Amino acid sequence: MVLSVALLMSAVALWRLPGVRFGDPLRRTLWGCSAAFAITLWARFPAVKSVLGQTGIVDFDALVKYLVSIAACLSLLNFSVTSYLLAGNDAPRHIAISQRAARIARRSLVVAVPLMIGLFFFGVDRDFPSADFAADHAGEPGAAAFMTVYYAYLGASAWTVAYQWTHICRRAESRGLRVGLALGAASTWIYTVYAPARLLYMWGAMLVPASPSVERTVASLGNAVNVLAAALFAVGASLPTTHVVADRWRSWRCLWQLYPLRRDLTRAFPWITFQPSGSRLREMTRLTPPLEVRLDGWIQEVGDAADLLRHHATPHLWQAAQRAAYGHDDPESAAEAQWIKAALASVASSCRSSVPAGPLPDKPFATSLGEAYWLLRVQAAYSRITPQETRLVLVEAGAPCLQEQDHCLVHQPRSAAPESAS
Repeated sequence: MVLSVALLMSAVALWRLPGVRFGDPLRRTLWGCSAAFAITLWARFPAVKSVLGQTGIVDFDALVKYLVSIAACLSLLNFSVTSYLLAGNDAPRHIAISQRAARIARRSLVVAVPLMIGLFFFGVDRDFPSADFAADHAGEPGAAAFMTVYYAYLGASAWTVAYQWTHICRRAESRGLRVGLALGAASTWIYTVYAPARLLYMWGAMLVPASPSVERTVASLGNAVNVLAAALFAVGASLPTTHVVADRWRSWRCLWQLYPLRRDLTRAFPWITFQPSGSRLREMTRLTPPLEVRLDGWIQEVGDAADLLRHHATPHLWQAAQRAAYGHDDPESAAEAQWIKAALASVASSCRSSVPAGPLPDKPFATSLGEAYWLLRVQAAYSRITPQETRLVLVEAGAPCLQEQDHCLVHQPRSAAPESAS
């Protein structure tokens, strides 16, 4: 369970990582919180504890875990405040409380962290490595003081965030956000209750020493509580962005399917694209620009190329393309695909007219995604057109260069061809 939730939280942190470079404080704090939670969970994993133990510092994994947890608490507070920041005295009470708590948390770091480090090295009896730091050192005054600093910070931060998220989750704008806030509030309420309960056990063990079986039970419960709280937070932080994942997947699929049509058009007119077209694998693995921006750019490039193709089409090409698409399952998109394929064949033969043919029929697209779906229908028909069909369409529509005084080499009259040397 520890490993699976650590992997889940790591996946959330990696998903949030690209947003850090945009300088958005909300994205940065959410990533920091997810990354810190992931590190604390990995520090509980035996293999990671073994690696940290090789530093020569006994229980170094515990120190790392608790200090990173402090960073996670601060990031969570900052995220909570940044999400609902209102200026001045008009801020609601729950937001004003969060703002004050975040300011106190930031200022108290200069005392809490050095105090924890000092207590860890000079106040805790660390002659032997511990399987669970809090359970194994229960009853020791130095360890109890160390954990008091940590759990006070954790409990106060968790209560502040739990109070705010509980207050606003019922008035969230969407169901996904409402459920996400409810799960996040449940996670922080768990920590709010867990912190004083663990402190009570640490100080109580000084009066009534715990038996080994009780220590094992407490260690197991501690892991279970942390895993449950982290899982709730990971799911809650991910739910509001599920539509973003769906949108990115949809954009990626559109780019994948639209690639052949865009490739042929940009090869015919390479100057219309800001970024040279690469292989399909290269295009699908680019990190910049974002998928939605690239899809909009590809749609614009296809439209620009279609406008340039008008100089390589006769006025009769559209009617010929419509007749060639007659009987097709999707005749409108098939006709446009036939027109593009035939005009591209004219480009390859250098057949050009100074007077462009009429534009393709207008289509009232409400969104760029609607235009992308139309182009995918065109691409589906385009990929099934055979060279023979294209030749028949060109024979019927004629070549654009035949209307010009200067014909291309393919359609140049024989009488104009240079005589061979005798």
